[in-house]
Amino acid sequence: MSANIRPSGVFDTSYAQDISINRTWWDKLSGYLLFGLLLAIPFLLESTFLGDIVSPSWITTITKIAIFAIAAQGLNILMGYTGQISLGQAAFMAAGAYSSAVFVRELGFTFWTALPAAALFTGFIGLIFGLPSLRVKGFYLAMATLAAQNIIIWMIRYPLDNFTNGVNPLPLENFKPVFFGQTVNHNGMYFIIITLAVLLFLVARNIARTRTGRAFISVRDNDLAAELLGINVFAYKLQAFFISSLYAGIAGTLLAFHTQTILTTQFEFLVSIELLAMLVIGGAGYPLGPLFGAAFVLILNQQVIPNIQPAVGDLVSSVLTFIPKENVVTATKPILFGLILALFLILEPRGLAYRWEILKISWKIRPYSY
Repeated sequence: MSANIRPSGVFDTSYAQDISINRTWWDKLSGYLLFGLLLAIPFLLESTFLGDIVSPSWITTITKIAIFAIAAQGLNILMGYTGQISLGQAAFMAAGAYSSAVFVRELGFTFWTALPAAALFTGFIGLIFGLPSLRVKGFYLAMATLAAQNIIIWMIRYPLDNFTNGVNPLPLENFKPVFFGQTVNHNGMYFIIITLAVLLFLVARNIARTRTGRAFISVRDNDLAAELLGINVFAYKLQAFFISSLYAGIAGTLLAFHTQTILTTQFEFLVSIELLAMLVIGGAGYPLGPLFGAAFVLILNQQVIPNIQPAVGDLVSSVLTFIPKENVVTATKPILFGLILALFLILEPRGLAYRWEILKISWKIRPYSY
């Protein structure tokens, strides 16, 4: 929304400026500054006083936010733009993670060749499970994608256990990426993941502006009307499933090489629900929605709740004395997350990205921001 609104007195002077994503110099500069700040965070924590204030665990948290934001962005293309429900995004992440590991361990691929190969492989798996969208939609399509969640994880654990290690961890410590002849360390993976996340978000934002993206939106709004207008609804649904799964495959590959160990429990059904929650919290259909949602959920789960959990657990234990304290402390985390999530959905049902767009519009049209 805010991309089409500019401050008073700012006009387009060329067609290139009219179709550009960032139409003003400030939009471009702020984007470059934010990207530079993200890349500089490890250096700032190591060489400045911030290292004494900010925990190094924030590097891991930001890295995971970038990875899950990529997966949620794929879900956003499928659900937010095309209106197709999916409950199997975590399983597609698993397909990307395990296929990249097999490509590297068994076929001798490098990280840079395994990443696109695993992404395309996962995209074609998404095409297979997208076929039911020809006949079913809504709740029934959600059940079909839930079947994908179960089938893919079952295939990884049992029939393919000779390649995937089944239910046991699959290590990747000896297969780190190599960049210009140098082995990439943990901090190096941070730069790779952040850069890829930014590029993939730009690609997703541009997809929404293309003929394909507009067809996605028309299918979401009214698939029958879109078909009457000559849009091949089934073909565009399959394209959405392919792109969504491709993004999930990239996210799974990055997660595998970041953690250096893969386990099927990393991609359970609850992870698919978390990805869905990220999209709802961030704002479905907005380019930055997945980023806001992933940041909200992961910061809440990994930074905020662990810090307040002991105090809340002690408070609840002092009131509910008939329940063992260890049981109260264990239940505190999911209860806190559920309460915060419910409160958020009541106060901001359209997502954080919608509120961000409103704030940007208010700033651009100041002082008439009402």
